[in-house]
Amino acid sequence: MDHYDVAIVGLGPTGATLAHLLGQCGLQVLVLEREGAAYHLPRAVHFDAEVMRVFQWIGIADAMEPLTARHPGMRFVDPTGKLLLDWPRPQGIGPQGWRSNFRFHQPDLEQLLRIGLADRPTVTVRTRADLFFVEDTGDGVNLRFEDTRRGKVERVRASYVVGCDGARSLIRRFIDTGMEDYGFHERWLVIDVLLNGEKPELGDHSIQYCVPDRPATYVRGPGNRRRWEITVRPGEDAAEITRPERVWDLLSPWLTPAEAVLERTAVYVFHSLVAEDWRRGRLLLAGDACHQTPPFMGQGMCAGIRDAANLYWKLALACQGKLAGPEAERLLDSYESERKSNAREYIQTAVRLGGLINTCGTETALRAALPGSSGTARMESIAPPLGPGLGAGEKAGLLFGQPRLAGGRLMDDALRHQWVVVVADAALAANLSLPPGVALVTPETAPDAAHHLARLGARAAVLRPDRHTLGTADTPAELAALLALVLPNPVELQEPEMV
Repeated sequence: MDHYDVAIVGLGPTGATLAHLLGQCGLQVLVLEREGAAYHLPRAVHFDAEVMRVFQWIGIADAMEPLTARHPGMRFVDPTGKLLLDWPRPQGIGPQGWRSNFRFHQPDLEQLLRIGLADRPTVTVRTRADLFFVEDTGDGVNLRFEDTRRGKVERVRASYVVGCDGARSLIRRFIDTGMEDYGFHERWLVIDVLLNGEKPELGDHSIQYCVPDRPATYVRGPGNRRRWEITVRPGEDAAEITRPERVWDLLSPWLTPAEAVLERTAVYVFHSLVAEDWRRGRLLLAGDACHQTPPFMGQGMCAGIRDAANLYWKLALACQGKLAGPEAERLLDSYESERKSNAREYIQTAVRLGGLINTCGTETALRAALPGSSGTARMESIAPPLGPGLGAGEKAGLLFGQPRLAGGRLMDDALRHQWVVVVADAALAANLSLPPGVALVTPETAPDAAHHLARLGARAAVLRPDRHTLGTADTPAELAALLALVLPNPVELQEPEMV
């Protein structure tokens, strides 16, 4: 029976990203995907700079960026077209080393992810693999799946199994967990079109149409791709509303049949759910298997990629034996405690935005939904910290920016999968004793290091492999105390790079 360190169930963006990261750490990884090929039509359409930074780690960011469209922001308008709420997005290169937001075509991303996995020698991908049996024996997990190409049942064993298998997750059933429900369950018609020519009046902003009797969302994609999401009223038949004649009737305020081709129409039920348990023994969940969000913040796929970034290095340390027993258990338990509250906050914000779209047709309603606003409101980007976990202090769990090194390289290209200490002045680290493999970044090696620290109001920070802060410090003593909490690196460093 073949044995793997980690078996990943599902080859969507979350599962594929996790496989890349684990493969970079040298783990033996098996990916089981029920379908024979990636889905060829649009699904997710947005990701942010944090996610692009993860794509940078696995080596696809430079190929992905030219395939994306810029996203200037989101606007909420009332039934007359009056602007109620403006949510602009910065357009330059931001703290993560990338622009803040990207519009994309999911099949483009999945193709790059799968091509890259073919070059990972420790990652095995099995498509047309229908998993049906999962047994956690305490010291490993037995799996059985059918190779539906041959009608043959195969047996494998893994140290851990991660269910990245979507909203109807099989692994979630084996974990036997319930779901926290935040009350949003609505049917929406999703329409993807390909424009036949230029249509500049549609604009580049995402637009939320706060029309009480038929709320709708417009999203620009890359190239000639455009999307509308339109509420399906109670009693309306899903089959009837997806007929082309009915779809074009609903699109008539924006488009005519001569101006575009319907690529896909489907009725989805948007949910707001978070799994109560993300781990049981050697079984874990990631992506839609453990959280489902309304789409109004564009964070569905992003949350899954964040899961992968949080989990990969913890699994690597457990599988490599660098941590064992209770120490390894605490580390793996921190995955849920850190990620769950972050995902929950994004979902609850999306539910509130969904409420604005569904109910606010006046500035009065807007003010009631956003206390303290007057006239046209503006919202800033929302990036919740991680929940309680490995860190120390009130600034633990914050996403740290990505300094650019003196030679021009971004920090993560030089220090991938490492613990890093960033200081605002070299004197702070003059007599510092760094644990083996921990890198040091100073203003001499990264001229903008102090700027990134100033954003946190700190003179020093210790960064985990996922680039969240273990904590911050203002004195040598505080920094030394933080370094005592540092764990091993999830990769073996042949010759640590000097920065």
